[in-house]
Amino acid sequence: MNAPPRPARMSGRDVLRTGLAGLRARPARAVLSALGIALGIATMVAVIGISASSREDLLRKLDRIGTNLLTVQAGDTLFGQESKLPQEAAAMVARVGPVTRVATTARLDATVRRTDRVPVAVTHGLAVQVASPELPGTLGVGMRTGTWLNAATGRYPGVVLGAEAAERLGLERPGAQVWIGGRWFTVLGVLETADLAPEIDRSVLVGADVAARHLGFDGHPTTLYERSRDAAVEDVRDVLARTVNPQNPEEVEVSRPSDALAAKAAAAGAFTGLLLGLGAVALLVGGVGVANTMVISVLERRREIGLRRSLGATRGQVRTQFLGESLLLSAFGGTAGAALGAGATVAFALYRGWPPVVPPWALLGAVGATLLVGALAGAYPAVRAARMSPTSALATV
Repeated sequence: MNAPPRPARMSGRDVLRTGLAGLRARPARAVLSALGIALGIATMVAVIGISASSREDLLRKLDRIGTNLLTVQAGDTLFGQESKLPQEAAAMVARVGPVTRVATTARLDATVRRTDRVPVAVTHGLAVQVASPELPGTLGVGMRTGTWLNAATGRYPGVVLGAEAAERLGLERPGAQVWIGGRWFTVLGVLETADLAPEIDRSVLVGADVAARHLGFDGHPTTLYERSRDAAVEDVRDVLARTVNPQNPEEVEVSRPSDALAAKAAAAGAFTGLLLGLGAVALLVGGVGVANTMVISVLERRREIGLRRSLGATRGQVRTQFLGESLLLSAFGGTAGAALGAGATVAFALYRGWPPVVPPWALLGAVGATLLVGALAGAYPAVRAARMSPTSALATV
């Protein structure tokens, strides 16, 4: 007795061809379903890419400006009063072996105004500070325009504006004048942005000599900036408070500004997780759309399914056909979404001046997510199509 003939097996090419034929038969519906997947994937890729670009920009800033800057400020006394740093604080810190640069600033009880006609209460949130000549070199900040204070200009009523102070006062070029402490001061220059010392950006900086003569400067710094060799930063940090104020080291606060930037880069991950959750919801909605499309496709193509079964197609082949359509539909949406998300990342990063970064694992994850969604969305419709009997399917009008 002869064995029954075995059904022909569908090759990968056959699955691809039949899947594409099914999608081409209803192009509008296929495009709209793929669009749901594309939006979810684009959101996820863009969120990851923009977060990675922002983090890379912060890390490059840290590499450029260094992580070896320490800041010393006067804290409070035991009785809650504001303490002062000693006048010789900078000289004492400079004697510490690994220390390479030291600079100081002192906040003054004075306001800066664009003209003497501006009310005293209008301060624009700007501070007037005495700055030592070593400040730009210690902070790693260059001049945007003009020149920095030196031994000569520090004796005369001249100021250097921080980057934000210049914007708030509407002064970007040297030669203009501002009103401080009842007299005019000439703008000598404008600093670049100080990434590690944002308080400098909001300050108007003057020399020690002119501040002592006209603005009541008593010689006590309020902030000390110090750089040391990278390998010795922690050791220097441990001795700074006692070096600055040997009698009351508890009244001295020591911080590391680069820690704030590093924390900012780490905190971006939490926000990224939230947005990734939103992208996952969008992807889920897209998957539901694909499942809905495939279920309707099965109902509309009953006669086609019955004809295939009557011509010898097995349940497994019918299952493979509809599952292949679902996977192709999701793959198209995922590919389009990955490209759209990568493009949005590059565009936004270039707009913000960041280095564009799209992690390869994000693109690979996007492809994997779309295939998983396609498989889950197409599983039920494929099983339903395979369970149809040829006679009932052909009898459907």
